[in-house]
Amino acid sequence: MPTASAWHPAVEDLPGEFAVFPLTGALLLPQGRLPLNIFEPRYLAMTLDALAEGRMFGMIQPNPVEPPTPNGPGLYRVGCLGRLSSFSETEDGRLLITLTGIIRFRVAAELAMRRGYRRVRADFTGFAEDLDLDARPALDRERLERMLRAYFRAKGIDANWQAVKETPDAALVTTLCMICPFDPREKQALLEAATLDERAAMLLTLIEMGAHGGPGHEPGQPLS
Repeated sequence: MPTASAWHPAVEDLPGEFAVFPLTGALLLPQGRLPLNIFEPRYLAMTLDALAEGRMFGMIQPNPVEPPTPNGPGLYRVGCLGRLSSFSETEDGRLLITLTGIIRFRVAAELAMRRGYRRVRADFTGFAEDLDLDARPALDRERLERMLRAYFRAKGIDANWQAVKETPDAALVTTLCMICPFDPREKQALLEAATLDERAAMLLTLIEMGAHGGPGHEPGQPLS
């Protein structure tokens, strides 16, 4: 049975080195929940190793403007450490997991690969507030919901509006940042926002831009 500190660790309890899963367009934020379908052999190995060693690995995006490295594409310098919070295995050998975000990190150094997957040494300096489960953003909720309706309509996204209304502010900001079809660079900017208030303000700006014809979601595709 996981201990309370395993689910809600202090900075000093976090691993200094861990695996990372580089995936363009995939955003994990602290307290967010990211479902993943794991099927490549190297990431199956990474997931099984994580299950045996603390249940944590990081999500990070490849950075297209960085030169490739011997280990693969260049990476953004900021990612998010997550904990495996659910896990199931399919008959064809895939792993269906949910990764729950814990805290952002900066890549201090990339380490030698293990079983084909990448690993980093992490620096959590400046991100301790990510561990505050009671943080609440300054949010104009009425404006956000109004613009969100226009954004979803423009992108052809269906939504459960009752669920939207019932979701607390912090959880709504995190969820929308993760699931809205923003550009990978926009997702990285949301990840790197210094505070939850700044992230909420940036989210609202992106939604307002998208509601007026910005690029994004294909019409007719439901929001999952």
